[in-house]
Amino acid sequence: MRKSSTWTMVLAIGIGSIGGGAVPAAASGPSSRWASWLGSAGTVPATTLKQVRTMIGADTGAAATLTGKGVGVALIDTGVAPVSGLPAAQIVNGPDLSLESQAPDLRYLDTFGHGTHMAGIIVGNDTATGTKGLAPGVKLTSVKVGTANGTVDVTQVIAAVDWVVKHRNDDPANPIKVINLSYGSGGTPNTWNDPLGFAVEKAWQAGIVVVAAAGNDGNNAGSLANPASDDYILTVGAADTSGTVSPADDKLTTFTNLGNGGKQINVLAPGVSILSLRDPGSYIDTAYPAARSGDTLFRGSGTSQAAAVTSAAVALLLQARPSATPDQIKNWLVKGSVRVPNGVAANLGLQEISVNGALARTTVATPAQVWVPSNGTGTLNNSRGDSRVMMDNSPLSGQRSVWGNLPTTTWAARSATGSAWAGGVWMGNRVAGDDWTGTSWASRTWAAAAWSDSTPWSAKAAWSDPSWAGRRWTGRSWTAGSWSGRSWSSDDWSSASWS
Repeated sequence: MRKSSTWTMVLAIGIGSIGGGAVPAAASGPSSRWASWLGSAGTVPATTLKQVRTMIGADTGAAATLTGKGVGVALIDTGVAPVSGLPAAQIVNGPDLSLESQAPDLRYLDTFGHGTHMAGIIVGNDTATGTKGLAPGVKLTSVKVGTANGTVDVTQVIAAVDWVVKHRNDDPANPIKVINLSYGSGGTPNTWNDPLGFAVEKAWQAGIVVVAAAGNDGNNAGSLANPASDDYILTVGAADTSGTVSPADDKLTTFTNLGNGGKQINVLAPGVSILSLRDPGSYIDTAYPAARSGDTLFRGSGTSQAAAVTSAAVALLLQARPSATPDQIKNWLVKGSVRVPNGVAANLGLQEISVNGALARTTVATPAQVWVPSNGTGTLNNSRGDSRVMMDNSPLSGQRSVWGNLPTTTWAARSATGSAWAGGVWMGNRVAGDDWTGTSWASRTWAAAAWSDSTPWSAKAAWSDPSWAGRRWTGRSWTAGSWSGRSWSSDDWSSASWS
């Protein structure tokens, strides 16, 4: 996992960062790629979600009345907190697959602060400030995989995607049609056998639009975060809107990943100093107090935020065109986007999303995407890259998950047939309960389960240390492995910037 140099969160599964402005020296922070921490308080005006709705062409014309009603969005992230700005009736807690799931006081909850920020962008409703998410009618399913210090292994994300695919129609009134991955790993695997790529492609084939953050490692990164590098899914970079709603002064953020070859970013979306919901007492709230705006809001910048903005835009489109395929949604967004006229973005022909622009494309025939698909049988280490969790100072390595051995050939065959999950058992390992019988503050919750004694997280393990940054299992603990300056982009919960 990588460190968070100021919140540019790319949890893209990419996470974003809090704040905006000049990028200071890297600050220590959680390591997963959920976000990068960039920015200096006060140098860039905060961007409200009302402004963002204008920026993405969703506040006028045919888009103005759209709310995302009837559309389910799965947020695979660090969980969500029961803050007043998240309406419980519209939040569902799927299984907690994180290393914190074995601690009842932490289960499902966002101890990092990233997932709550993403949820606020999509479905928030903060009555204290009048801040509304971009798709306030969405039913949001949170699948927690990241901990308070951002720790997450790629196998937990793969399991989460598998679960969403299997349970996408559990709520017929709000079928899950979007996955937001403000997360990404540092892996640069072969696209034709990458396990994470295989998982997201199976979701795409099942009718789910997968939105992934490009990453927060910078324009010279040389590659997109994984799985944003997969050709089929919708990859999002962050636009710097200069605090105005006009695209005339927009440009590509310097923290967004660009590749030297292969797939490039599909679209851009606002990703600097986005005001969304604060998670009081979370890691980022404690570490970056300058990012707070009043009692309920928090500023964040990153491809994570841009991905969440785009997931909300996709939900609006799916409300308007409920029978649209993922290929159509991607084509409409790309072809209906608005040119960014400045700098690197102009040179590369990058464009920002426009909901009304996409709606105008819906009568145009859309060819199916034809890429070489992944067969899923590649090595997990290639998917992980340098994004590793540690146990007893040893990195998780080889063909194994945090729960046990995971031969990718066997997994890929079962994932393809929808049999990787059976109740709360994933690939033969008990990782959750068997049904929607859990309890939490949300409207519906998947049951929890004690992990087996054959895993590092036996029921006998004791949770200790009350500080957000230091929580770990006593004795044997998985913690973030590397605190390098790579920001959370899709697999970095900690590469976003908060200030």
